[in-house]
Amino acid sequence: MDTRKVQQLGQSTLAMTLPATWTKRYQINKGDNLLIESSDRGVLTVAPESTHGAGTEAVIHAQDLGAEALERVIIGQYVLGRQVITIESDEDLTNEQTAAVYAAETQLMGFGVIEETPDVISVRCSVDSENFNINNMITRLENTGSTMRDEAIKALLHGNTELAHRATSRERQANKIFVLLLRLIFTSYQNPRQIRAIGVESGLPLIGYRSVAKNLELTADNAEDIATNVIDSDGAILNVNQSTLRNIAAFGSQVDDLSSLAIDTIVHQEYDLYQECLNLYHDIETAEQTLLESIPELDNSELLRVRQIVVSLDQTAEYAIRNAEIAANFSLNRDSNYVSIT
Repeated sequence: MDTRKVQQLGQSTLAMTLPATWTKRYQINKGDNLLIESSDRGVLTVAPESTHGAGTEAVIHAQDLGAEALERVIIGQYVLGRQVITIESDEDLTNEQTAAVYAAETQLMGFGVIEETPDVISVRCSVDSENFNINNMITRLENTGSTMRDEAIKALLHGNTELAHRATSRERQANKIFVLLLRLIFTSYQNPRQIRAIGVESGLPLIGYRSVAKNLELTADNAEDIATNVIDSDGAILNVNQSTLRNIAAFGSQVDDLSSLAIDTIVHQEYDLYQECLNLYHDIETAEQTLLESIPELDNSELLRVRQIVVSLDQTAEYAIRNAEIAANFSLNRDSNYVSIT
């Protein structure tokens, strides 16, 4: 950490110098404009006005990276906001390494190969983070997970493997949205202009949004687990009575309501909505206990299927209430009927 002495310029102006290493890194010259943001906690953030300066390109030295490791490095550079990523090697890239580049391409939104030679592949990200609103993206991820969950439950109740496969195929889209959200969060962290462009007033909530995005990505995984259960059983309908099937469907509907309300709580940041989420969550806990107690005698394999489905839905409810708690923290950071900030 560096310290700077504040100097007096004229009768009413205070000034300090900028570190030379910082101005060189971000190509700051005399006459350039800088973005200044102050927080309620006394922190002053200074950032280059341009979001497309130094640090937007990266070169990956692939000669010592296996295919899986290379794919992960590419995704990591995407998340960190690179616009151009060049993958190069001392020798020709192996078939496995080339396949890893294209595998990463299919997972990332707005990402494509622009140049390829035997030993170098360049990829560019055409996504402009400032064109995305973070609440809209969070809502899109919730909607994708909810659609997967609804399709998986219907596939389960009707033994429809085609619908189950449709649900699992949506997981890739959910992952794309999740990784794009990570890119928005990482690139906005030190850029006041981009923070406001994505619909956030300051950098503080970005920590919470990171957790919300991960929770939603995990709920999509829960839905995929239910759909996979149907596929693995070749579409066999659960060997339980109609009452239990209706209870499972009703339980899934309650989880849907909670997950959707939790995202509304994130978007609107109202503590009253969090209290509604809490009431719904308690109802879900009661419904889960009733459902488990009503399950008739089953053989072990069938009982395991039922419990796997209930556990997946229960985990989704857990992630939803965590999101609601994050939203509650957002709402408590400003004046309201419940809190006055001084």
